[in-house]
Amino acid sequence: MQVVAAPDKLRGTAEAVDVARAVARAAATAGWDCVELPVADGGEGTLDVFGGPNRTTRVTGPLGEPVEAPWRLDGRRAVVEMARASGLALVGGPEGNDPMAASTVGTGELLAKAMELGARRLLVGLGGSATTDGGLGALRALYPLHRLRGLDVVVLCDVRTPFVDAAEVFAPQKGASPAQVALLRRRLERLADVYLDDHGVDVRTLVGAGAAGGLAGGLAAAGGQLVGGFDAVADELGLPDALVGADLVVTAEGFLDEQSFEGKVVGGVADLAASLGVPCLAVVGEVVPDLSAELLGRLDVVSLVERFGRERAEGDTLGCIEEVTAAALADRAAASAAEDEAGAEAGAEADADEEAAAATAAPRRPPSTRMRP
Repeated sequence: MQVVAAPDKLRGTAEAVDVARAVARAAATAGWDCVELPVADGGEGTLDVFGGPNRTTRVTGPLGEPVEAPWRLDGRRAVVEMARASGLALVGGPEGNDPMAASTVGTGELLAKAMELGARRLLVGLGGSATTDGGLGALRALYPLHRLRGLDVVVLCDVRTPFVDAAEVFAPQKGASPAQVALLRRRLERLADVYLDDHGVDVRTLVGAGAAGGLAGGLAAAGGQLVGGFDAVADELGLPDALVGADLVVTAEGFLDEQSFEGKVVGGVADLAASLGVPCLAVVGEVVPDLSAELLGRLDVVSLVERFGRERAEGDTLGCIEEVTAAALADRAAASAAEDEAGAEAGAEADADEEAAAATAAPRRPPSTRMRP
């Protein structure tokens, strides 16, 4: 029997790669085969699910200081996570940020370096940004923009926020006051006009253009393609093919809520599994109270906090995941064995009925009338 481990990270307690390994350990103990395919939704953690960084480049950090930004180059494909160059964590969180000055120039410098080293397909993971500059810093680092012609720039969006709305939705999380939010909104409105005039792209109409403080919209203006982060990552990693013929898929995330089913990993894995007829188990840290039965009905869910208590769930997350997976595999194997036994009994009964029917219906051979010589 085969299980596919396709988890996201559990923020603060376990990385996606480690969760997949915990599932694989439980599978090995149970005698199952396991395909480890940790996934991401295009936000933080995207670089790790592609194998982690194998390059490091010194770039300009969000507030102008130099930072060492890791990224990955596989042949002609580069994977860049903007949080590694322009992330909020690099400035110490909202308290250490200057939301008006924070810039994406470092992300642009990473992309320029990838191009210089021969990358022709650029996957840009968004999320965890310190910035609300609409991607202007990144574009300035990429000038002249005609260098991007002929390249495949794939912008992995994990939200659907419009370009201008990035100010109200995200800037407060980056330390912006209400007055600064209003200023940032006006700046994004003016920038949207500039992008339309200079590049012929109306970023106001693009779903997800507000991701990473509008970096998604800026890259779209330069010719980038905005795509759903989970779908793109899943396709790049070959998750749909891995699920074909699987007996179970195990996914995971830290907190299950309505947003989990809107472009995030758990909802994406559940939908993909359902389309292929594969049972899906979600192992999560917690489940939001009063989550609708309709959403919960799309997959089996185990809350680690509910099952083991908060102390163990947070202190031994991987051990809890391994234990939950082992129990699920045992239940699945027992159910499969019961189905096989029932099928064998039904088949034996059917064979017996067929033999009896054949015997009853068989015509008698009339006595021979031929004379013996």
